[in-house]
Amino acid sequence: MASNTFDFVVIGGGPAGCAAAASLARSSKKPSVLLLEAGSDNGDRNLRVSGQRFTTFMNPDLNWGYKTTPQTDCAGRELDYSRGLGLGGSSAINFGVFSIGARDDYEEWARIVDDTSFSWDRMQQRFKNLESFDPALPEGVSARYAAPKESDHGSSGPLKLGYAGEFEDDFPQMLDVFESAGWPLNPDHNSGNPIGMATVINSSQQGVRTTANDLLMPKPENLTIVTKAPVHRLILEGLKVVGVETKETRYFASKQVVLSAGSLNSPSILMHSGIGPANQLEEHKIPVIRNIPAVGQNLRDHMFVPLVYQRTESSTSRASFYGNAQAMDDALEQWKKDGTGNWSKYSSELGIGWKKLQGLESSPEFQSLPPDEQNLLLKETIPHYEVITHFPIHYFIPGISADTHYSCFLVFYYNAQSRGEVTLQSSNPDVPLKFNPRFLGTAFDRHVAVRALREVMDLAKTEAYSKDTVASLAVPNSESEEDLLGYWQQYIGSSWHMTGTLKMGKSGDEDAVVDNEFRLIGFEGLRIADMSVVPILPSCHVQAVAYIAGVTCAEKLIQEYQLS
Repeated sequence: MASNTFDFVVIGGGPAGCAAAASLARSSKKPSVLLLEAGSDNGDRNLRVSGQRFTTFMNPDLNWGYKTTPQTDCAGRELDYSRGLGLGGSSAINFGVFSIGARDDYEEWARIVDDTSFSWDRMQQRFKNLESFDPALPEGVSARYAAPKESDHGSSGPLKLGYAGEFEDDFPQMLDVFESAGWPLNPDHNSGNPIGMATVINSSQQGVRTTANDLLMPKPENLTIVTKAPVHRLILEGLKVVGVETKETRYFASKQVVLSAGSLNSPSILMHSGIGPANQLEEHKIPVIRNIPAVGQNLRDHMFVPLVYQRTESSTSRASFYGNAQAMDDALEQWKKDGTGNWSKYSSELGIGWKKLQGLESSPEFQSLPPDEQNLLLKETIPHYEVITHFPIHYFIPGISADTHYSCFLVFYYNAQSRGEVTLQSSNPDVPLKFNPRFLGTAFDRHVAVRALREVMDLAKTEAYSKDTVASLAVPNSESEEDLLGYWQQYIGSSWHMTGTLKMGKSGDEDAVVDNEFRLIGFEGLRIADMSVVPILPSCHVQAVAYIAGVTCAEKLIQEYQLS
């Protein structure tokens, strides 16, 4: 039994779990750390082709394959709810955007939990420690499109970030389109203020994707990694968590268990351990250790719809690549040699922008929000929606062929006010929970979604863009509110930014599951560190926030156990 005992046991090999495990293992007192991952080691370098970031998630070996419940406000559709499986977690299958959001988000997090550990200045320093950022732009690309300040970035961390080595031919012109339509060019969306149009900072460098697995290399001798070991439940002695149970083995922690299985799987492990809403546990005949109704509640997410326009043959070049199987095969061989070539150009760089909706605060939908939500939405750095350009939509809409000359905008609405839930549907831990994000579930969400979509359609009508438009391939039938909302309902997709199902708060808060030390309230021996605990819906693509949740939790443990 002793060989199965470690100082710390970390559940989940995604960004948060890898960050927590690596930080703990590399502390100066070198505690023994076990990292348990449900999937495989994802060690194949060929899974890291920068330009294939939009199709990697389609590999069933890397994906839990989740779906939502039928969405009441989205025409009853069940939506893809992908989660990464294997070391790296969702960082191994996501779309490679490394954005850290708005400084005001972190100030709000600190306010909610009454702890300056989560304030912007502290969080920014953690981001800088994590990254090794290369600010180089392709030859001939103006610094107008990206000019990050050295003081906002790190250069010696394990996560290699940067811009693509080559941009698509129409990339600078597309950013010019946004500037001419009134979007300021933002020289660095990771400065703490994302507002404006920017060039995406990628979780890749020199054509190779970065994943959370990189935090584990070189592997410390005191870190043990066990893959293909999904955790079913926690082992408790009274109200103290002392270990974990997989399908085949039990592992024990002499100090702490750190649960980092994500917003969809961490609540499942708690519920199958008898911790959660008593009515759900009793329905599935799971003995109730403690009734915590907030477990699995407060699910939040970002979501998007595409707008697609056919373009003149001279205005884009991507059809000559995507529409030519031999060209793609040749490019893959080039990538295998040195990470260069067209798989480091096409689908390797995105335009990204965040914007506020003018006059939103005067709408009845805004005025009906709680004061804290209103205050946050009015902060300088908090956006109301997001747009992404250069998305390869032909992978996702069957009617658009790979050899079509097209341009796609993804339109995201932000700060969704609807709150979903994850709930038990079986006593078998191998059966996933039911996931109901309740997309478009409030009047405010519908109002922002419609207005954001209308603004981007107006941009597409400007002379700078429309001069090269041949036809509309995927757009609403009209600009009426009914048609715009109907388009969202028919074509909405999750951004896979699931957050908040084990929300952090102050002890005594009705919706708080963990406290500001990442402790499960009312228990000893367990920390929860992943997107499930984050009490805000960050204004970004949330992989960066998951990393920082793991880092911050580990910092607090290192201090508590005097490991540094």
